[in-house]
Amino acid sequence: MLSTVQPMMQDFLKKESAGGIVLMVAAALALVIANSAAASTYFGVLAVPVIAGFGDAVINKPLLLWINDGLMAIFFFLVGLEVKREALVGQLNSWNKASLPLMAAIGGMALPAIVFLSINSGSPENMNGWAIPAATDIAFALGVLALLGPRVPVALKALLLAVAVIDDIGAITIIAIFYTAETDLGMLLGGAVTLAVLAAFGRAKVGSSIPYVILGVVLWVFVLKSGVHATLAGVAAAMCVPIASRDGGQPLERMEHALHPYIAFLIIPIFGFANAGVSLTGVGFDTLLSPLPLGIALGLLIGKQLGILGFAWIAVKTGMASLPDNVSWKQIHALSLLAAIGFTMSLFIGNLAFADPAQVDAVKIGVLSGSLVAAVAGYLLLRATLPAGDADAEAVEVKAAA
Repeated sequence: MLSTVQPMMQDFLKKESAGGIVLMVAAALALVIANSAAASTYFGVLAVPVIAGFGDAVINKPLLLWINDGLMAIFFFLVGLEVKREALVGQLNSWNKASLPLMAAIGGMALPAIVFLSINSGSPENMNGWAIPAATDIAFALGVLALLGPRVPVALKALLLAVAVIDDIGAITIIAIFYTAETDLGMLLGGAVTLAVLAAFGRAKVGSSIPYVILGVVLWVFVLKSGVHATLAGVAAAMCVPIASRDGGQPLERMEHALHPYIAFLIIPIFGFANAGVSLTGVGFDTLLSPLPLGIALGLLIGKQLGILGFAWIAVKTGMASLPDNVSWKQIHALSLLAAIGFTMSLFIGNLAFADPAQVDAVKIGVLSGSLVAAVAGYLLLRATLPAGDADAEAVEVKAAA
């Protein structure tokens, strides 16, 4: 099983790193356009209504919401596949493997929220954004790691990936519990029946992708209409896909490999391009120091460092976990900074938390500024801790296994 998991992880890291670089370009392009003469066109296109369906079953949403509710459901489907794989055969399938990233991720979600709430304690209108700095953008973080080449220990990449996967589980749970509007019980019942049928296909170890895709779309419509955020349909559908099918195939791995290039190089960059655009006209230190963006930026920068590094240190010192081979505490510190790159998931939660365009813009400023500083600081710190030579022995070992 290990010989199967290691090449999969290497392939994941390679695609995710390259996708992170594409995401950086897309976000930068959005910022440039949003502050140019083409800004009105950019925002106008995102507001264009897109209608799909027939008869009474019609969904009418602006293009931006189709991206955030529709395309991102596919992203969350991939997240669900990755979480299931990691839990069953990957980095989280035993306490020995999961204890360190679990403790680090718990700290990395709790402390940023505490920092945000502390800064916004006098601004009750902002309190709904407490979960924004708790997120980690694994694509962006691995994109920064890619700039350092093969000197980065594979164990450190695997730890960052495991922390991000647990962080995703936390984000999914937060969205389901705290960012769900009033629900339509009839639509929820329809979604529950659809999910039960999906689960039956999974228990029967059906290997074909077709029933999971068709029923996944039906589930998405029910969940969208129910008031629960539609992206959760992607996670629920993914949990029904079996690791192994009755004909000896590996449907979960097959779907993951098929989807990953489209997610990394198309869907996530589109999301970044559509959501990173914010006008910087009139933005100064007074804007950055206002409670909402400041709480997000410091939640990412301070909260992630204190949470991940602090909880990891406690886990190791109490004997709950041990540091991976060839990984130092300075590198864990650098990892905590890279995990402070919130971007995709932070922007996503920000759109759920606030309806006021001014607050959404403040969220973007906080996420972008905090993530940028975290990326630069994490890169510089990790670069200073790495050996000057080529790939370490662990990287060579994993490549040999691949």
